Amino acid sequence: MATESATSLRRAHAILLALSSDEAAAKGGLGVIRIAVLTGREKSQVSRTLRTLSELGFVDRDPDTLSYRLGWGLISLSARAGEQRLLEATSPLLVRLVNEVGEGAHLSVLKGKEVLTVLSESPGQALQAVNWVGRMVPAYCTSSGRALLLDHEESELIRLWEEGSWPRPGPNAPADVDDFCARVAHARAEGYVVADEELEAGLVAVAAPIRDERGRISAALDVSGPKFRLEGRTHLVGARIKATSDELSSIDWRSRAASHAAGAPAHLG
Repeated sequence: MATESATSLRRAHAILLALSSDEAAAKGGLGVIRIAVLTGREKSQVSRTLRTLSELGFVDRDPDTLSYRLGWGLISLSARAGEQRLLEATSPLLVRLVNEVGEGAHLSVLKGKEVLTVLSESPGQALQAVNWVGRMVPAYCTSSGRALLLDHEESELIRLWEEGSWPRPGPNAPADVDDFCARVAHARAEGYVVADEELEAGLVAVAAPIRDERGRISAALDVSGPKFRLEGRTHLVGARIKATSDELSSIDWRSRAASHAAGAPAHLG
């Protein structure tokens, strides 16, 4: 019974990941057959799991196209996910950072060998990077990924990426794990990370780590935008991101939580 439950949970997880993909977002949802193909599961299993997820409010079915998309129940859960105090403190600082540098700013966390964007603020310009919230990208070719890995020893990084392929999504992505380790070491000395056309052509991003009260890296701030706007400004942007991440790192989260519980206004000073 335990094995069967675990299998069902993994199947549901795979389906939710498929529905959170760029393809699902672009199409406004996915049909049962396509979900079965993406997850490598039998159509009947996928159909049964989707019915259960629908009953729980985790997926919604379009009555016209019969395709499925992520449901409002997940949005309700996600509103309480992660470190809420960090999210609350970061939000106004992202707005300030966007106003200072004129580009999109994001808060990300590490999930295995990938980076998940959990908060984002965009500038008012018409031309800007895509919406990153909820999107998972490789850690090795992103500024936020390297920022989140700055405290890892070289041996740890090699162990993480010693197996599997090493795709290069952008023209300047690391060529191999040795190149990646060298870039992490350089960023560690600088205090912030610059990724110039590593994730995709024409995209530049700059990031710095956020540390918790124990000094451990818990998240990263990054700014991303078109190369023609950020080129020549990465050092200035890096300094602003590092200052903002240091400000967030200096917050006493436990005291902040106590002030919220008491109904007192929270301060970032």
